[in-house]
Amino acid sequence: MDYKSIMTVWYGGDSGRPAFDLAARFTEAGEGHLNVLCLGIDRIQPGLYYAGASPAILADGIQAAQQAARTAEEEARKMLEGADFNWSLQTMVVQISGIAFSVGTAARYNDLVILPRPYGTGLGEEAGLVLEAALFDGRAPVLVCPPEYEVKPADLPGHRILIAWNQSAEALAAIRGALPLIRNSEAVEIAIIDPPEHEGDRADPGVELSRMLARHGANVTVNLVPRTVTRTAEQIQILARDFGADLIVMGAYGHSRFRESILGGATRDMLEDVEIPVLMGH
Repeated sequence: MDYKSIMTVWYGGDSGRPAFDLAARFTEAGEGHLNVLCLGIDRIQPGLYYAGASPAILADGIQAAQQAARTAEEEARKMLEGADFNWSLQTMVVQISGIAFSVGTAARYNDLVILPRPYGTGLGEEAGLVLEAALFDGRAPVLVCPPEYEVKPADLPGHRILIAWNQSAEALAAIRGALPLIRNSEAVEIAIIDPPEHEGDRADPGVELSRMLARHGANVTVNLVPRTVTRTAEQIQILARDFGADLIVMGAYGHSRFRESILGGATRDMLEDVEIPVLMGH
């Protein structure tokens, strides 16, 4: 396994523990180094600092963030006690508006970032901001772990991989980020939903990708699938279940984040309810 620098972000919360544990297991399996970014988030909106807000309110926000950072660091140290691999902690306090720069800069120097699923009941906006920072500002492949995922030390995801292929740059970035897993997988299915019509001597849309992955030693099949449901994310999950996949690889945010947050989209839909890990790239 070629992931030698792995990063996760810890700011507390039970829903984030499976992602933390999965990051630790990946690091151990690859004899790599785990970088843990421990965050304390100042949730006071930046405009209040310039709008005459009470100094006491501003000071309370900073103090709360500092305490949250210290708590996050203590929790991370405790979870890594006795770990049989190299790890390091970086602890910082950031404003909610500064997450993109801080997380993005840290993510940039890692082979893989492993994060909890960012959307769902009871989750704050910081989870989505952290994910987007790693993808957009860090340009790192991100493995998203569902909150109910059971991390098994001897059985990491990546045995049977479903690739959602739409010939986009985002999907190709995810595939390249997943190559260490694809090389060691049992089987890979390239799923193409609602493929374009075959014209003349133009190759089918999955042929070149399947050749590329086969050269890495992957056992690859291509599945051309007519659209049967409205939501792309739902169809991808159906295909993943039919294939027995334990990992989905797909591009993230082919449309703008704003459009997906308002109108919906495959990325947002997938990250709200997927049940197995998803490796995304942008």
